[in-house]
Amino acid sequence: MIRVLIADDQALVRAGLAALLDGQPDIEVVGTAADGDEAVDMARELTPDVACVDVRMPGRDGISVTRELCAPTDGTAIPVLILTTFAIDDYVFAALEAGAAGFMLKDSEPEDIVAAIRTVAAGNGTLDASLTRTVIREFSRRRQTMPVTATNPSDLLSPRELDILLLLAQGLSNEDIARTLVLEVSTVKSHISRMLPKIGVSSRLQAVVWAYQHRVVDIQQ
Repeated sequence: MIRVLIADDQALVRAGLAALLDGQPDIEVVGTAADGDEAVDMARELTPDVACVDVRMPGRDGISVTRELCAPTDGTAIPVLILTTFAIDDYVFAALEAGAAGFMLKDSEPEDIVAAIRTVAAGNGTLDASLTRTVIREFSRRRQTMPVTATNPSDLLSPRELDILLLLAQGLSNEDIARTLVLEVSTVKSHISRMLPKIGVSSRLQAVVWAYQHRVVDIQQ
C-alpha cells in the first residue's frame, strides 16, 4: 500500500485529491495538511511514501517543505511530488533544486496524477514528457550551468552510467532501463545511486535537468 500525505492550502483540492487517491486499491491517504509547517510536522510523524505538496502555501512554502523532506538533517528522506497550477513557474524550478522527485499540474487528468504518485513511490521519479521538456528548457535557460572539472561533462560518468542517464532522459523507469540494457533492476539502481553524487544532484529528475544543461542530451524543439 502506498501511503500518501497531501499538503495544499485549498480545502477543495485536498478533499478532491484525497477522494481520488483513497479510491485506488493500492493507495492510502494518511494525512492532509493545510500549510507547510503542518505538512512537515505530519510527514515526520507519519513518514508517508509520497508527499504531494503544493508550491504556494501560507507560512512555509512548498519549496521549504520539499527541501526539508528530501534532505532531512535526521531521519529518512520522503519523496515529494510537486503540485502546481502553472506549467512554468519560478516555484517549480526552485522545487527541482530542492530535490523534488517530480511535478504535476493540478488540472492533469486524474489517472495521470495517480500514475505519477505510483511512479514516485517506486523510486523512479516522474518525467512527464511534454511538461518536463518545457520546464527543463526554461530551467536550463534561467539557471547558470554548474561548474564541472571535466572538459566534457559526460566524462564524469562511466560508459554504463552515461547509458543509464540517456535512458533516464527518455523517461524510462528502472525496469525499462534494465530490460533495455539487459541488466538486473538492482544493478540499475546501484548505478544511479553512484551517478547522482558524481554530478552533484540528489534526484533522478535533477539528473535529467543536468543532462540537458550540459548538452549530454539535446533538447528537442
